[in-house]
Amino acid sequence: MNDVLVICYHALSPTWRSELSLTPDSFEYQVRHLLDRGWHATTFAAAALEPPAARTLAITFDDAFASVKLYAAPVLARLGVPATIFAPTAFLDGGPLAWPGLDRWQNTPDAGELTAMTWEDLRELAGAGWEIGSHTRTHPRLTQVSGPDLERELGGSREECTRELGVECRSIAYPYGDVDARVADAARQLGYSAGAALSSRLERLGPYRHPRVAIYHEDPAWRFRLKAARPVRDLRASRLWPLRSPAPPDSSDAEATVSGARES
Repeated sequence: MNDVLVICYHALSPTWRSELSLTPDSFEYQVRHLLDRGWHATTFAAAALEPPAARTLAITFDDAFASVKLYAAPVLARLGVPATIFAPTAFLDGGPLAWPGLDRWQNTPDAGELTAMTWEDLRELAGAGWEIGSHTRTHPRLTQVSGPDLERELGGSREECTRELGVECRSIAYPYGDVDARVADAARQLGYSAGAALSSRLERLGPYRHPRVAIYHEDPAWRFRLKAARPVRDLRASRLWPLRSPAPPDSSDAEATVSGARES
């Protein structure tokens, strides 16, 4: 059976010590480590729907931090690796990203790290072979949203991506990793082909709740290798691994470390 590994990143920075940020050097090491071990890189939708190789890798970034274009894009271009950005479409004006979990960095010397990409940035990345997916419009917890608001967050963001980029938006990543069967079914009905989940348990629940391995600031090289290892991922996909609740409002995404010691 093909092995599909989807990695979730957020921001890159040489100095920002947020859980959401890796240094560019750490990021490059991690990608090279996987490529050296025979992983074939593709976009998220391709990996979730039609994995092209026995070992298929998808590099994904949530939130559309401007630092991804600045630091990650040159690394991936040198390595010949495409990636996927999941963008919250209400913030793509080059201003700051702003939702619970990020507000602690406002009015600090690191406030500039919250700068979002623009549509022009995303068009450049799409032209370089990146997939641009939705991260909703305003980054809410979708399990707490219903009716017209859910349709606006899911369908509205997909329409905006398709209109602005001139390419059908096929995929979505659920903010905070917060998804249930109702939300996944709404994504399907509104035209998405695949959805990226984020949970302590890496259950394989179909293309609309495809598991990802999240990497954070405090994940050293050994823990990254452990998280990416097939036996550990298989364990985390089993009922032996505890299923944790979505992260509290003051964090960005729900995904435990391999040790289960924390969530972010």
